[in-house]
Amino acid sequence: MKIKLFILGLSLGVSILSGCNDDLTQVGASIQPENDRPMVYADTFYMKARTVQTDSIYARTIYGSLGEIYDPLYGSLKSDFMCQFYCPDNFRFSHTPIDGKIDSVKFEINYSSWTGDSLTPMRAQIYEVTQSLDRNFYTNINPEKYCNMQNSLGTQTYTAYDMTVSDSIRNDLYTTFQPNVTIQMPVELGQRFYDATINTPEVFNNQETFNEFFPGVYVTNTFGSGNILNIDGSGLRIYYNYAAKDTAGQDSLVTTSILFSATTEIVQLNRLKNTDIDHLLKPNDSISYIKSPAGVYTELTIPTKEIAPVIEGRIISSVDLSLKALPQEDWKYAFDVPNYVLILPKDSVDSFFKKSSTENNTTSFLGSYTSSSRTYSFGNIAKLVQKHIENNPEEDLILNVIPVTRRTGTTTNYYGYSTEYTIAIENYLKPAGVKLRIDKDAMLLRIATIEYKQ
Repeated sequence: MKIKLFILGLSLGVSILSGCNDDLTQVGASIQPENDRPMVYADTFYMKARTVQTDSIYARTIYGSLGEIYDPLYGSLKSDFMCQFYCPDNFRFSHTPIDGKIDSVKFEINYSSWTGDSLTPMRAQIYEVTQSLDRNFYTNINPEKYCNMQNSLGTQTYTAYDMTVSDSIRNDLYTTFQPNVTIQMPVELGQRFYDATINTPEVFNNQETFNEFFPGVYVTNTFGSGNILNIDGSGLRIYYNYAAKDTAGQDSLVTTSILFSATTEIVQLNRLKNTDIDHLLKPNDSISYIKSPAGVYTELTIPTKEIAPVIEGRIISSVDLSLKALPQEDWKYAFDVPNYVLILPKDSVDSFFKKSSTENNTTSFLGSYTSSSRTYSFGNIAKLVQKHIENNPEEDLILNVIPVTRRTGTTTNYYGYSTEYTIAIENYLKPAGVKLRIDKDAMLLRIATIEYKQ
């Protein structure tokens, strides 16, 4: 269906200036030559959408996830990671361990939240990485390429909700409680580190020599299903004792530790494996799906081949885009809705995340979820449609709809008003899912254009 509205250009000001003197609204129209008045058109088209499988996503981050979970709609997800550790240049132990001996070594996994059953038993296991990790931050890596899977460095059974922590500690407003999984590792590993600072200190000259000395670890889930931890960070901590004088001048024994953390300066590779999702990919004319992380996404087609000849000679002024969702599932531990999704041309996805780009409202648009209307709104994408028609009038505009994490900052103006802005956009790494409506009503697209008569 196509609708054309022929409107006197400056008469649009009537609605905008409805509170002004009526005589003023006639001035522009009375002095403007009739042939110079722009024509405004409104046309209606229909988009198409389908569900597409994600082979992998780009995830350069210290954040990750660990565990395995099954959802009746969105299938199974298993998540684990490999990481290096940051080492300061020319690192040395601050004190000399007593008798040159390390006391213990632990691997710490810190997390702030989880998805699934907080009380289901899970088991984490660590393996040593035996060769340098590639700086390839895609999530379809094969850990066996980098690790000796016969050499475990430690294992620990846990539940996401730590029953050993008292409620008084957990709820104390004056302390910062950080849930974590701690895995005991061989003391020989810490001893290897200390001995190297004495015998081959050059391995600590810089990050590159340290990575060759200790390439990292692979952390995976080897037992349990029903929970995934959303990890904030991890690290290798080496404990040792040294001799010191107390305030009275007496000899005392002091226990201290050194932490080698996974940071943004080094490599962390997240592996994500989705299974049981074939039913989401079947042809469907009413629903498309989004599942994160690295599961499925929606591919949206705007029929610019059809639009181009209809609006030839005009300027696109408005293309308001929104996507409507269906209600979420109501079973226990159902996946949450992604708070943000990003739309951008299909051929721009890879470079967008590699370059750490943010939405520019020209070629990429961010939509936030409104729960009351179950809608992702992207605003006016006229620039994107106009540019595509100018460059590729014979091809439809294909957009990817991708779940993302938005990190924000705030700026305050002279009058004290704060404005939120985007610091970073990254692929969403938490389990989430949403069903988007792609029926005819939901896929309707209205385009407003202007034609200036010569």
